[in-house]
Amino acid sequence: MPRPFRFGVSLIAPATAAEWAARCRRAEALGYDVITVADHLGMPAPFPSLVAAAAATERPRLGTFVLNAGFWNPALLAREVATTAALTGGRLELGLGTGYMAAEHATAGLPWGTARERVDHLLRTVEELKRLLAPEGPLRDGTPWPGGRAPESGDGGPPRVPLLIGANGDRMLRVAAEHADTVAFTGARTGRNGTLEPLTAAELDARVEVHRKASVGREEPAELNLLIQIVSVTDDRSAAVRPWLPRLHGLAEREALALPVVLIGTVEQLVGQVRDLRERYGFSYLTVLEPNLEAFAPVVGELRGR
Repeated sequence: MPRPFRFGVSLIAPATAAEWAARCRRAEALGYDVITVADHLGMPAPFPSLVAAAAATERPRLGTFVLNAGFWNPALLAREVATTAALTGGRLELGLGTGYMAAEHATAGLPWGTARERVDHLLRTVEELKRLLAPEGPLRDGTPWPGGRAPESGDGGPPRVPLLIGANGDRMLRVAAEHADTVAFTGARTGRNGTLEPLTAAELDARVEVHRKASVGREEPAELNLLIQIVSVTDDRSAAVRPWLPRLHGLAEREALALPVVLIGTVEQLVGQVRDLRERYGFSYLTVLEPNLEAFAPVVGELRGR
C-alpha cells in the first residue's frame, strides 16, 4: 500500500501581516497539507512566519524547509522550536539542512566550514535537540518551558515535533536515514559557483538507493519528500520549457522535460508524473515553491479526488 500523498508549499516572499495571512489561507483553501518557510537571508524569518501562519489557518502543518543548521546554536534553536511548537498548537514540523550558500554565511559573519564540518554541526544539532526536547529534557519537563508549562498532546505529554532532514550527499543521507521522520531530496547538487544543478532521473535513483541501503533495519520507513522546482500547466510542453533552458546548465529540451523536479504538461500529465514519482522513488510528499502555488493546485485537487 503506497503512502498517502502530502503536498506542501514553500512561501518565500516577504509580506505584510495581512498579505501573509491571506497567502496562508489561500494555500489552505487550495488543499495544501503543509505551509513551509525557508531559511535564507532576504526571505521571511522562519519561526515568526510560522506562528503567523498558524494564526491564519486551522488545518495545515507548518514547517521549516529547511533551516540552515550553520545559522543556529543548538540550545537557542531548541528554545525557538519549543516556543513555536506551543504557539502553533503542535502543528510544527522541523526541517534541517547544512546550507549551501557560502555567501550567506559571509554576510551573517558566520564561518562556512568544510562539507564535513557542516555535517558534523548538523548532527550535533540533531542530537542536542533530541536531548533538550525529550519528554524528560530541560525544555520538556514543564518548568523552563516558555510560558510556564508545556502544551499537552493527546496522550497527556508535550507534542513531539517531527524531524525532516534535507539531504543529497552520502553521509547526509545516512544521517537522515538514522534520525529523520522525513528525508527531503532537493533533486539537485550544489555546483562550483554555489548554484543548484538538477539531478537526472538516473542520478536521483542513485541518491534514493543510498538512502534505502542506509535505512535497512528501521522499524518504520521515513517519508520521502521532493522539492519541485518548475511547474507549468500547458498543452505545449516544448514552448513552456524553452525559457528555462538557459538556467538548466546546457540541458537539451528533451533532457529538461525528463528532470524529476520539472512538472510541465496538462493537469492529467502532471498527475501522472506525480504518481510516477511515488512509484519509482517513493516520493509521497511533494513541495512546490510559492510562485507555483496556483499552478500546482489543480494537481492537488485531482489527487485528492476533488
